[in-house]
Amino acid sequence: MGLHDGREEIVKRQLVLFFIVDTSGSMMGTKITSVNVAIRSVLPDLQDAGGADIDLKVACLKFSTGCEWMYPTPIAADSFQWQELQADGVTDLGMAFEELNDKLSRDKFLTAPSGSVAPVLFLMSDGEPTDDYLSGLNKLKNNNWYKHAIKVALAVGDDANKDVLKEFTGNIEAVITVHTPESLKKWIRKVSITSSMIGSRSQPVNDGQIQSKQDAMIDQIKDIEQNDPDLSQTSTNGDDW
Repeated sequence: MGLHDGREEIVKRQLVLFFIVDTSGSMMGTKITSVNVAIRSVLPDLQDAGGADIDLKVACLKFSTGCEWMYPTPIAADSFQWQELQADGVTDLGMAFEELNDKLSRDKFLTAPSGSVAPVLFLMSDGEPTDDYLSGLNKLKNNNWYKHAIKVALAVGDDANKDVLKEFTGNIEAVITVHTPESLKKWIRKVSITSSMIGSRSQPVNDGQIQSKQDAMIDQIKDIEQNDPDLSQTSTNGDDW
């Protein structure tokens, strides 16, 4: 008998967590350093967040003057080797939206034979787009994977265009403003783990009503803010951006 005879093997579905990171010149210094530290530290914890029947993978798209994937395909969270991001250039967010739209496809990044669940799209930016972001966003909005994805945006500081980030997430309540390096690192961890947990489940239920995963994520953001109000406040120690 073979090693696995008589056993029922778990067929894992794929969940891809996309980090979409602004690496323009305004992110230089403490901001991009905090992003690097936060994502690198949370990666080992993500695989368990997906659950036993989920193959959780990670992809990172960095954008400044142009955009580029950290790796050519999504990689399992427990094998992902984070490469240090550097900040320079302008903010070609529209180009990033077009590139993301191209990869949100069963022919590109969502090719798992056992099927993929709706992905998590986690956008971080601290400024204004410098290209035609609407053209790229309109293409993205026609993508069915995008429509069903969990979408969260971090506004890094008060100079970030929250209206643009709201257009991406579809709801201002899914846009989180961070004012300090410590709050940025905490929010990256909380959003990454929480969204992976929600994304891996069947449709959530709240008060007997079936929710979208996006609405469930917004509820979790509200709970986090309520339980840790320091995350949404400016620093009193001069540590703001």
